[in-house]
Amino acid sequence: MAERHDDTDVETQLEPVRDRLVSVTIALLADVGPSEIKVRRIAEEAGVSTIAVYHHFGGVRELLQVVVGRGYRTLRTAFEKAAASGPDPGAQLFAIALSCRRVAQDNAHLYDMMFGLSTRGTYRYVAEAPDGGPAQQFLESYAVFADACERLVESGRIAITDGHQVAAELWSAVHGFVTLEMAGHFARFENPVGQVLAPMAVNHFVGMGDERSRAEKSGHDAVTWWNAEGPGGESESAQISLHP
Repeated sequence: MAERHDDTDVETQLEPVRDRLVSVTIALLADVGPSEIKVRRIAEEAGVSTIAVYHHFGGVRELLQVVVGRGYRTLRTAFEKAAASGPDPGAQLFAIALSCRRVAQDNAHLYDMMFGLSTRGTYRYVAEAPDGGPAQQFLESYAVFADACERLVESGRIAITDGHQVAAELWSAVHGFVTLEMAGHFARFENPVGQVLAPMAVNHFVGMGDERSRAEKSGHDAVTWWNAEGPGGESESAQISLHP
């Protein structure tokens, strides 16, 4: 069985059964990966019968839709906090990138599932979910990122005037970095954020017409917020440096 802290056990048992099944599935993904996402194992960890999974969700496939939706809500909350980090839209975008990385680090298997990076066999979530499903919840998360890109456009710092275009390009860069880092492709770098993510972001900003010094300041301000008021202020292990 996946190991649990006692306080987590108590909190999980106090949750309504439906929520408990979702929480247990997320924990199993983080602890042992997708191989144990089976009805019997989920029910065992949740302290319920296997019938509960079918009663509340219909099956594992449908349960994973809800799990993915929970992941997107976590992502959206992290993005919203980053977007509120200060008045500079450039710094907001840097902070959102750091937040995306953090969400992936907290549960790499869930992040994979959210973005279709692995199929989980027959348990891949249904992209054509009804309103309120994973697809819509992704759009709500992405909208926070896109709004920050629109504010960057409105600031006049860059030459591109289409906020949607900026969002598509920067999201591709952020998601690409996070995916590659989680797959171990940046293992040779002592500080992937300082040596890969930050320089890439600055170069993207400059390529769109921003001044390099201003782009670098946005990165510095985002890291300052992260280490003081963001996750780095809550845990020393989450602190980030831009120095190689």
